[in-house]
Amino acid sequence: MQTETYREVWQDCLDRLRLSITEEEFVKWFKPIWPIGFDGSNLRLRVPNESFVVNIEKQYLAHLRPIISELYGADTQLHYAVPRATQQPRVETSTTAVPEFARPIDTAKIKNPFAIPGMRRIIIDPQLNLNYTFDNHIEGECNRLARSAGMAVAVSPGTTAFNPLYIYGDSGLGKTHIVQAIGHEVRQRHPELQVLYVSMNKFQAQFQTAYKNGDITDFIHFYQTIDVLIIDDIQELTGKTGTQNVFFNIFNHLQLAGKQLILTSDKPPVELKDIEERLLTRFKWGLSAYLSVPDYETKVKIIRAKAKRLGANIPEDVVTYLAENISANVREIEGALSSLIANASFLGRKITISLAKDILKVYVKLTQREITIDHIVKVVCEYFEIDVDTFNSAKRTRDVAQARQVAMYLSKQHTKASLTVIGSSIGGRNHATVLHSCKAVADMMDTDKQFKLQIEEIERIVLGKK
Repeated sequence: MQTETYREVWQDCLDRLRLSITEEEFVKWFKPIWPIGFDGSNLRLRVPNESFVVNIEKQYLAHLRPIISELYGADTQLHYAVPRATQQPRVETSTTAVPEFARPIDTAKIKNPFAIPGMRRIIIDPQLNLNYTFDNHIEGECNRLARSAGMAVAVSPGTTAFNPLYIYGDSGLGKTHIVQAIGHEVRQRHPELQVLYVSMNKFQAQFQTAYKNGDITDFIHFYQTIDVLIIDDIQELTGKTGTQNVFFNIFNHLQLAGKQLILTSDKPPVELKDIEERLLTRFKWGLSAYLSVPDYETKVKIIRAKAKRLGANIPEDVVTYLAENISANVREIEGALSSLIANASFLGRKITISLAKDILKVYVKLTQREITIDHIVKVVCEYFEIDVDTFNSAKRTRDVAQARQVAMYLSKQHTKASLTVIGSSIGGRNHATVLHSCKAVADMMDTDKQFKLQIEEIERIVLGKK
């Protein structure tokens, strides 16, 4: 079989395989593989590392084998070429020449804030939680952009347009899980790369120690050796001028060197305060991905997955009850479910809606309806007798403009959405317009008693108290 022919056949093999597995599995485990030889009975595949060999043999051989038999021949044997020597059961390692990964520079003289006592050469613990992987992360509309961008970054760190990858959203929505999952995925796909996860508070503490000891240069040099740097809670840079200067130096070096930066925050870059403009500009260079509260379907998936991990059988009516009533926060959903299962076990009772009501009111705030921006807009439009199309149009008459301001004000008061999200949801306005609107409504409530009573009445309707 000619060179181009067996490679074309391999592409045909991939096209067929793609139909029997998920797109994420295909991109993760098969897209990086390349055929490097076929002698009529032995098909040799180049794989990034040993984990590909293990996973293909254990998880995907049942899908792959029939396709290979049909396209290459029933007696075809699979062989794998990996970048480093490996010993895998049931797998022959090809002797095909594959370039070794570039050896890291000698960093023996650089001080490592994560150093292991007694070790002379630098050894970096990535500081990743083994439980935070893509395999146990629940995907939904609320996190799909961040997850998809994260997987793209993991496949090709430092080479995509998502650098930095900036993930933001309120506490408890899974930012840390996603960025640590990216770290694990990078280490699995690219074991030669140095990956490090660190919270900004820890980075700040290390900086202060280095400053006190006169080791700032070593501190900067250490972080400049990282290939994939994950900084959690970047908003903690607020007001810390010295740390901002050092981080700017590190950020610039890594960016220019083609390294990957991943940041999380509770706000989009445009809403961060007391951080130098030159840093904010760089935060906007890549992709900003927003994590919203989970929708109903995602909450159901989270509850089922958590129950499965805990080995608990949760009746469907209880799953539905929890998804409809627990306020939408991933951490709160999982914590409430753990409490329900533990209490059921300790009390020797079956898990029912009745038990859920009794137990969960102690642990979580139950709400009859999640308040959304759309709900607020609907209430405001009905109150002021304005149709939604007019409300969202470019029309700027006094009554329409005031209705928009009221909706923005109430959305800021009663939802967890950022100013940017509120603005984009109400006529495509920007965050500055939302800030101005909220201030205008608050000022009018302070000076106009009748207007204040009007806002309070609308608020009661929004909250379902009227």
